[in-house]
Amino acid sequence: MGIMPHRDVERALDLALSLDIPFWPQLPNLGYYEDMYAQVSQHFPGVAVDVDNKRISFDAARFETQLVDYSQKMAEAATFSLSERHSVVYHRFLREDLRKYAAIRGQVIGPVSYGFKVMDADNMPVIYNDQVRPLLFDFIARKVNVQYHELTGKNPNAFVWLDEPGLGWVFSGLSGYSDVRAKEEYRDFLHALDGPAALHLCANVNLPYLLSLGVALLSFDAFQMEIMPKGYAQAVADYIAGGGIISWGIVPTDSSTLAAETPDTLTERLMKYWEIVAANSASPVKQIARQALIAPARCSLKNLGMVGAQDEQARGKAKGPGDPTVEERTVELALDYLRNISKSLRSRLGI
Repeated sequence: MGIMPHRDVERALDLALSLDIPFWPQLPNLGYYEDMYAQVSQHFPGVAVDVDNKRISFDAARFETQLVDYSQKMAEAATFSLSERHSVVYHRFLREDLRKYAAIRGQVIGPVSYGFKVMDADNMPVIYNDQVRPLLFDFIARKVNVQYHELTGKNPNAFVWLDEPGLGWVFSGLSGYSDVRAKEEYRDFLHALDGPAALHLCANVNLPYLLSLGVALLSFDAFQMEIMPKGYAQAVADYIAGGGIISWGIVPTDSSTLAAETPDTLTERLMKYWEIVAANSASPVKQIARQALIAPARCSLKNLGMVGAQDEQARGKAKGPGDPTVEERTVELALDYLRNISKSLRSRLGI
């Protein structure tokens, strides 16, 4: 959810710092090392990042060769820290005074998603490799822990999202890595995290499944549900009763969808979700809201609608080199919607 289409580091950072809970933006349009998969690849044995072709590969022979050196450096935080080459923005974010915020957050791609994404020489995802997968889960946990401790040095209420679109794939009969196995291994993985376990998923969701994994914070694309299934209500209520926090991704970030919505329509959609949960459980709407964050529905790296681009061209408004792109303006509008929705909900519910 930290991915943004911006190329101007300061513009993206100013936008992130304008929110109640700021984050360090991931800006892959600056270069391939800023890609969330490339960022986490640094120092994982057997993995090579091809910047020119924007490709990450795994080689079993290289894995065996590099494993000894990696095992000798596992005790060093530098092995798992995000280098400046892999994120200029992260290091710029850490130079800010972040104590004034209620919380701050970071993000790391999760082990399931990474395992599905990275292929070996036979085009087999490394998630299927029984030798590699346990090391991958441990490696990502160490990455998360190092970032968590770096962020808590700037704000004690820091947390790190695990971006896990891959958890939307485990229900496919073709995935080869089942939801049952994923849950078992993910629960063990979460126990290795030093900070609050925080999970983000922007794919189509099985909400009760995600809520049962044992995370303290869950972020998901709520906009795409359209209607909250009544069957989800008790799972949501139980999660909230246990102290869990849900981040409701309610604002779409492609321009064609966003153009059809207003802060008021999105507020009403979210309220209907909460009202369905309240009507089918013992959790009142106000309690759901007290344990809620609101967020964009998903990242917006490539704009799908391009609404307004042709109109601007027709009016002769040629874009200058420093002008924001349609994608950038869409993200900025979406975050502006968030502020308005938050204000409306606080006023409406008296919180």
